[in-house]
Amino acid sequence: MTKTSSASLRDTQFGRSSRRMRLQTLVRLRWLAVAGQTTTVAVVALVLQFPLPLLPAALLVSALATVNLTLAIRFPSTHRLEPGASLALLAFDLLQMLGLLFLTGGLANPFAPLLCVPVIISFASQPLRHSLVLLGFAVTCASLLAFSPYAVPWRLGEQLVVHPVLQLGTWCAIVSMMSFAAFYAYRVSHEATLLADALAATELVLEREKHLSQLDGLAAAAAHELGTPLATISVVAKEMERELSGDERFREDVALLRSQSERCRDILRRLTSLSADNEEHMRRLPFSSLIEEVIAPQRQFGIELVLVEKGDRGREPVGNRNAGILYGLGNLVENAVDFAQSQVVLTTNHDAERVTITIEDDGEGYPADVLSHIGEPYMTTRGRENETAGGLGLGLFIAKTLLERSGATLVFENRDGGEHGARVRVSWPRSVMEMGPRAT
Repeated sequence: MTKTSSASLRDTQFGRSSRRMRLQTLVRLRWLAVAGQTTTVAVVALVLQFPLPLLPAALLVSALATVNLTLAIRFPSTHRLEPGASLALLAFDLLQMLGLLFLTGGLANPFAPLLCVPVIISFASQPLRHSLVLLGFAVTCASLLAFSPYAVPWRLGEQLVVHPVLQLGTWCAIVSMMSFAAFYAYRVSHEATLLADALAATELVLEREKHLSQLDGLAAAAAHELGTPLATISVVAKEMERELSGDERFREDVALLRSQSERCRDILRRLTSLSADNEEHMRRLPFSSLIEEVIAPQRQFGIELVLVEKGDRGREPVGNRNAGILYGLGNLVENAVDFAQSQVVLTTNHDAERVTITIEDDGEGYPADVLSHIGEPYMTTRGRENETAGGLGLGLFIAKTLLERSGATLVFENRDGGEHGARVRVSWPRSVMEMGPRAT
């Protein structure tokens, strides 16, 4: 893997569209809110027969239903909302709920914690800065409920009085629940998004490698398809050359046409034989050749690459060429080169049981808090301040995933407690390497 391909992978924006909520999802949630509010108002006013400002409450519920119906009619079900539009709709939901709660007792109303719902939805699906704005607005709404002059609907002739201290406790409970639930929803959603992005990046890498490996087959197929019309052209050129050999006006042109058709046939013949001639060479790869192919792109960046071979080349394993292994090892070597001071050492070993590659650099090593989370897609790599990967650790996650899918075991550690750099050890059962890793 080259520096250029790694940079292009880091520049790819996978998760931007995942932070755009589908309008149909929000519409369905709001219909659920309309149904719940309608049922609650009807039960309180008609079944329990508690005094309730029925007309204002009905108008507020109707306003939510009207806006929801307008959205459903105006936009297709597949429409995705921009973060600003989602923020506006969720803020409207908060205002509508604030109005209902304000008219029915404020913080004394047992349904007051429902103010948390739009905030949780926002933190689970929207960018953090928009969600923080909504959180601040929701806290303001909860504070305004403390000043409601209306009593909680209760039996005729009785008034339910809630002590101010209890109202303060309710406010604290709502704000703390809102904050905790929002943080939890954001972390779960964020980590799931990063994991999905990392898996999508892995699929892109594999598709690219497979595409490159199939070019020789496509060339052979194209040559086969072009062979028949070109043979016809060649036959016609020979006939024309024989018929016009005595005509000075066309003899040179016909001879040129025939020679060029023969040249095209030679080119197509070479393309046709390309896959067959090189198939075994491309499909089977000795262990030493695999290592050289991995480290060759990294020799141009001013870091000394030292290869130490402890096994006998005459007995080295020969396995199937695997794009996942090449990419995964290439990413590990590139990471070591990025953080090394002057030298990266690759030590290879193989025996009758296992094949092992150890990659060591003389950099600063892994921080203790990073070492325990190596390979997670939402992890920053070694704490570098100018890290261009955006702190996602996607490259390392992809490398670890591809190598583990090939049957490898990876161990990340520091050399001498981190004072002399980092070490990554990758090992396979020899039988897996020789018969070829699982297809990726």
